[in-house]
Amino acid sequence: MKIKIAIAEDNSFLLKAVRDKLAIYPDLELKFWAMNGVELLEKLEQDPNVHLILMDIEMPKMNGIDAVEKVAQKYPQIKMIMLTVFDNDEHIFKAIQAGAHGYFLKEVDPPALHQGILDTLEGGAAMTPSIAMKALKLLRNPPNFEDTKEEINLTAREIEILEQTAKGLNYHQIGENLFISPKTVRKHIENIYAKLQVHNKMEAVQKAVKNRIIEG
Repeated sequence: MKIKIAIAEDNSFLLKAVRDKLAIYPDLELKFWAMNGVELLEKLEQDPNVHLILMDIEMPKMNGIDAVEKVAQKYPQIKMIMLTVFDNDEHIFKAIQAGAHGYFLKEVDPPALHQGILDTLEGGAAMTPSIAMKALKLLRNPPNFEDTKEEINLTAREIEILEQTAKGLNYHQIGENLFISPKTVRKHIENIYAKLQVHNKMEAVQKAVKNRIIEG
């Protein structure tokens, strides 16, 4: 019986690289891939017949750690391996805490990834050696990663504009709704970007949701 795999990865170049690694092995079958956690959950809703998910961390709409937590709650039979470029302590700790069964860095070679998938399905915990060492250190000395909100002071008007931006409205539509000119909206957006230290709408909305400035 083939091992059915799903991938959650928003970078098309890295997605292809992972698919190419899996394609080497005839015992692996790629069922589907998703560009973010929300899409992954939607596809699992349609077809939960998956043995293992390879999960990126930084994705739009819903990141990999939140997605792991939701999959673990709803589909406890599905194994999950993080496949990411991030090897910092907080990501490792939170991913494992959320329910990840393994943690590989994206440069993992095909044989190690394949063996890691087999080991995970047999009840093991597949990890890049450097990640395993970090995980042991975290176990010995559990960190206190607080979900602290950053000190971000947006005005009521800026929050209003950010909420409407999150709904996909453009400057003109926001201006009409708030009875201000598109030029004024643009100025507020520039101030919001500066305060949040971001460069585009998507980053602004993600950071605002994360810091509970607006609803996700």
